[in-house]
Amino acid sequence: MATESNFVQPAIPKLDAHYDHWCMLMENFLRSKEYWNLIEQEIPIAEAGVELTEGQKKVIEDAKLKDLKVKNYLFQAIDRSVLETILNKDTAKSIWDSLKQKYQGTARVQRAQRQALRKEFEMLNMKVGEYVNEYFARTLTIANKMRVHGEKMEDVVVIEKILRSMTPKFDYVVCSIEESNDLDTLSIDVLQSSLLVHEQRMNGHLVEEQALKVTYED
Repeated sequence: MATESNFVQPAIPKLDAHYDHWCMLMENFLRSKEYWNLIEQEIPIAEAGVELTEGQKKVIEDAKLKDLKVKNYLFQAIDRSVLETILNKDTAKSIWDSLKQKYQGTARVQRAQRQALRKEFEMLNMKVGEYVNEYFARTLTIANKMRVHGEKMEDVVVIEKILRSMTPKFDYVVCSIEESNDLDTLSIDVLQSSLLVHEQRMNGHLVEEQALKVTYED
């Protein structure tokens, strides 16, 4: 018969750059331990000059013990550099509130940055006269910035964006790539290589045409 010790204990979520995600996971973790009420409200304290009953004393002591457990979970969830900023916080609630104030503002800034980068990414188009390598560099720079700010940016999204935003002279090769490849498995490097080959061929034909034109004029 299975016992409680046979079940895998949930891991304590580590606080990283994605505060909103961590906050959701940590709340769920504490609720599963039935400790979330210690985040929602402070532990009870005895009023000065008031004689407590044994039952009231036990309630306060139990709350203090649970609060210590929650503080321990929070300490395990954060790095030492962050821990040093909340050492003066006495309760789990005060630690939680401090982290919320510290990181939620940062999360809002990151959301705004992601929105700005999404707009920049959506408006990307290859410029007339721009080389393939130059356009790939511009596109990948923005895509990588989006990833740094927490955006889930799959390679296939970048590939599809590049293919639909090339200049008209690449229409033929774009159609050929889309028809002969599975874009979900196509790598960015392979796409760039294919477009570079096409660009070099076009430039070679242009040089030949110019040379012929000069010959005829002579």
